[in-house]
Amino acid sequence: MQSRDDVLDAALRCLNTDPTASMSDVAAAVGVGRATLHRHFASREVLVHEIGERSLDRWEQGQAAADMIGATASGDRTRIEACLRVMLTRFVQDAEDFAYALTDPSLVLVPSLSTRMSTLQDLEVAFFAAAQEAGVLRRDVPAAWLSHAAYGLLIASRDALRAGDVARRGVADLVVTTFLDGAVPR
Repeated sequence: MQSRDDVLDAALRCLNTDPTASMSDVAAAVGVGRATLHRHFASREVLVHEIGERSLDRWEQGQAAADMIGATASGDRTRIEACLRVMLTRFVQDAEDFAYALTDPSLVLVPSLSTRMSTLQDLEVAFFAAAQEAGVLRRDVPAAWLSHAAYGLLIASRDALRAGDVARRGVADLVVTTFLDGAVPR
């Protein structure tokens, strides 16, 4: 019997490939019967909500693991750059989750998820603003743009991995260096 996390992982892969997949489609992709999937998740909405919650948990954990709030408060260039590298590397590892959470429009319609997404994004925008002030990132663009650009790279990494265009072992460094080299101060 697959664990709930295994079912969520497989369901997420299925929904990343086909966001319109039905519960029957998800059950087939997971390798369980529809009744088994429904024992874990009463409806597609419950499944999608749990995937959204898990994605936001990982986003929050990635921020915490990099000590983003501490780095923001420090204003220290070296600490902020190190935090940025750790955070982006961590986020690349969770790109499947992030890509789904950031591209599935149904998640922003759930008030609890939308509020939490906004809170996490606001923390990151403040971090990117601190990185700009410290001279780590260019100052001639809005900090919110840098946040969107970082997540664009995460979605690109997911898609490039899926297409076989990049090696899994090198993709985190590719995202970090693309972001930093494309966002250096002018």
